[in-house]
Amino acid sequence: MVEHPWRICVFCGASRGADPAHAALAAKLGAALGVAGVDLVYGGGHAGLMGVVADAALDAGAEVFGVIPEALQARELSHPRIQHLEVVPDMHSRKARMNALSDGFIVLPGGIGTLEEAVEIQSWSQLGFHRKGIVYLDEDGFWDPFFTLTQTMVDGGFLRPAHRDIALRADTPEQAIEMLRNWQPSGESRWSEGPQGEAKA
Repeated sequence: MVEHPWRICVFCGASRGADPAHAALAAKLGAALGVAGVDLVYGGGHAGLMGVVADAALDAGAEVFGVIPEALQARELSHPRIQHLEVVPDMHSRKARMNALSDGFIVLPGGIGTLEEAVEIQSWSQLGFHRKGIVYLDEDGFWDPFFTLTQTMVDGGFLRPAHRDIALRADTPEQAIEMLRNWQPSGESRWSEGPQGEAKA
């Protein structure tokens, strides 16, 4: 039972990227969180899409929780307007704390750091470490190659279809929020045995 207002963690780029549409989508997501009465959890920075989504959420009345590693805080990359900022020792602590604060996850376009955060959260779900949904949000197919890759993993016998399907897709912020509200975890175990008794991926 969630005792605090619903919180969604957003993973996204610390750069705005080359396409202005991605910053516009980040702004729409931040605004949609505020309208829906959902608080934002994110990496605590003011640069790139991170800053865009935080600014829009703040302007729409959301509470914003930032989690930033000491090394980045020391460079004064944290957002000066957010209501809650936690400084943690390292990137591993950051992901664990963001997970603890959040009730679900939305992934906007971003780079290697964004992908790494999202994939680790999906892996934790697969292993049963949390029971929260994750939605990849894009309007232009940015995440198409990722979903092609996960299908290749399924076809190759490395990923069970139920665990591929942990990651959902949406093309509007409102759809992403609704998907998380309605998300139900799979009952399929990562450690289900195969026909010869070996663990299946």
